[in-house]
Amino acid sequence: MQDCGCSKKKDRAPEEYKSLINRLNRISGQINGIKKMVEDRAYCTDILIQVSAVNSALNSFNKALLSEHIRTCVADNIRNGDDDIVEELVNTLQKLMK
Repeated sequence: MQDCGCSKKKDRAPEEYKSLINRLNRISGQINGIKKMVEDRAYCTDILIQVSAVNSALNSFNKALLSEHIRTCVADNIRNGDDDIVEELVNTLQKLMK
C-alpha cells in the first residue's frame, strides 16, 4: 500500500469505507475504459463524453467525502473546542473550487 504522506488518519465506518472504495473502483474502471478508447482510436467526442462522466463521478465522490468530513471530523473538532478545523475546511473548499 502506498503512503499518501498524510499526517492525519481517520477511522471510517465499514459502510462508508465500502461505499468510497466502490465509487473509486467504478471510476478506475471508467479511466481504464477511456484509455482503451484512445488505444482503439475512438472518435474524439466519444472520448470526451466519457471523460465528462468521470469528472462527474469524481465530483460526486468529493461531495460524499466532504459531507461525511463535515458531519464527523469538523463537527467533532468544533465540539471539542478546536476551531482551527474551520480554517482547514475553508482552505480545503478554496482548493476544491479552483
